[in-house]
Amino acid sequence: MEMSLKEHNERNARSKKMLLWFAMISMFMTFAGLTSAYVVSTSRPDWLKDFVLPDAFMISTAIIIFSSFTFHLAKQAIKKNDRQATSMWLLLTLALGIGFVVAQFYGFGKVIESGYYFTGPESTVTTSFLYIVVVVHLAHLFAGLIVLLTVIYNHFKQKYSSSQTLGIELGAMFWHFLDILWVYLFLFFYFY
Repeated sequence: MEMSLKEHNERNARSKKMLLWFAMISMFMTFAGLTSAYVVSTSRPDWLKDFVLPDAFMISTAIIIFSSFTFHLAKQAIKKNDRQATSMWLLLTLALGIGFVVAQFYGFGKVIESGYYFTGPESTVTTSFLYIVVVVHLAHLFAGLIVLLTVIYNHFKQKYSSSQTLGIELGAMFWHFLDILWVYLFLFFYFY
């Protein structure tokens, strides 16, 4: 029995979404391991007890949360075949993603200005942990920006419509995951 094109596309979409879920779960497990190591390390005698995250990290958190809303609005717009609104929301998401990265590096600069270093002889285990976790998250965010650029490229090539939204859906899933992951990390570092 031959499978219809619609059935093939549905199975293909489910397979791609399942693969993305597995990838996101494995990424989350990496960060769960890093934050667990952070918790264990807090009992070290050289652990900084008075370290406070700069406000730039709070600003970057607000930016990334807002970018999830704009990506969601892009997905909603393409479902209505509103190409102009989709373009606007995707480009705004890209600008916010870049703004998030800029705010992160600004935050790193503020940490260094406060006399805390991430590597070298003047570093502490506390700042080194912060550096590792944030850099690993930024690496994933750069992957997210590449995904977003690919979605934008495909959108301008008119590969998406109300009947073909898989690429935007997958991109949005990954972007929302990165957002949730950062909020988890921010709250962890802020309150722990």
